[in-house]
Amino acid sequence: MSLVRLNIKGISYSQTQNGAYALILNEVGGERKLPIVIGAFEAQSIAIALEKEIKPPRPLTHDLFKNFSDRFEIVVKQVIIHKLVDGVFYSSLICERDGIEEIIDARTSDAIALALRFNAPIFTYKNILDKAGIYLKAEEKQREEEEKEEEDIIEEELLKEEIEMKSEDTTDYKKMSLEELKELLSQAVSQEDYEKAARIRDEISKRK
Repeated sequence: MSLVRLNIKGISYSQTQNGAYALILNEVGGERKLPIVIGAFEAQSIAIALEKEIKPPRPLTHDLFKNFSDRFEIVVKQVIIHKLVDGVFYSSLICERDGIEEIIDARTSDAIALALRFNAPIFTYKNILDKAGIYLKAEEKQREEEEKEEEDIIEEELLKEEIEMKSEDTTDYKKMSLEELKELLSQAVSQEDYEKAARIRDEISKRK
């Protein structure tokens, strides 16, 4: 199976889970986005790693892992999001020490937080992106630059640990028809509610 490289576009607030965030990954050389729901701690750790100039006074958990690995000459070469089951993404760290390569299972949020600290590339398989990727509409692509300032504000708030609570989405997608789900998915993408879009996408995938 062919691998597709991903870049981090940004982090947005979850609109269906209190204290959760949606990590948005971009397909390199393509127009698809891969939204992944992550926790507040992992979101903050990723935001700190993205802000190269900001250093916490004490090492975070992912910083400790990086320091430990450096001390024992362990290198994370790449991260692969290798499986998607019932809306949950599974990832692996491809590590190397003394010329010996090892594969370590990891939560996707932790794997990406570490990939940033090791400057390691992030990949997924084409079939996963075909199944879970969301296409951007032309007008949404045009708005990306206009919304850069808003994304910067979100990252700043994450760094300050100011976690905004959103109301929980109680919609029962299982009772909806496939046509209704597709319409809701289109609306969620238009509103850039990627975390909601990911949930609707997962329900549609279960019916295929």
